[in-house]
Amino acid sequence: MLRRKARRAQGDGAGQGDDPLDAAQERRVRAVLALGGVPQADLPDGVQQVRLRLLERAAKGYETPRDVSAWAAVVASNLAMDWHRAKRRQERLGERLASLRQHEHPSGEDTSVLSLAVAQGLDDLPDAQRQVLVLRFYADLPVRSIAQELGVPEGTVKSRLHTAVRALRARLHEDEVV
Repeated sequence: MLRRKARRAQGDGAGQGDDPLDAAQERRVRAVLALGGVPQADLPDGVQQVRLRLLERAAKGYETPRDVSAWAAVVASNLAMDWHRAKRRQERLGERLASLRQHEHPSGEDTSVLSLAVAQGLDDLPDAQRQVLVLRFYADLPVRSIAQELGVPEGTVKSRLHTAVRALRARLHEDEVV
């Protein structure tokens, strides 16, 4: 135990600093969780889950991921998918709609309508499509990194992205938002 503390004090191993995620990585994780549909109140728990998984990897003796930021974004995306599976989508959508109706939008009403339509469109996508869309366009990961982290071919990621974008675009036109 004392050796571990001494190594941490020297900056050796997983104990570098107290936090395995830097501020930029934490913001990215929060964004991926939020875009994945996790409520604001649950975001801190999601970030902690990502930290815990990174620490568990180190405790098991696994190497630190080559790109911690990409790894954390994928873990956050998986956590968001897990959360989605545990909750009924229609209940969440109804709660968000009710919440938005209670607040006034003085100058950004058009932006709010578009944001709500995109969020609803994301909710309607299958989990795998929503995951790659969020990782590509919101977490700004390249197709190659997404494929590696998810363990699927790049062509599968591209196919899911194409299908998701087409479905989201059709939904926005159908709702006459764009």
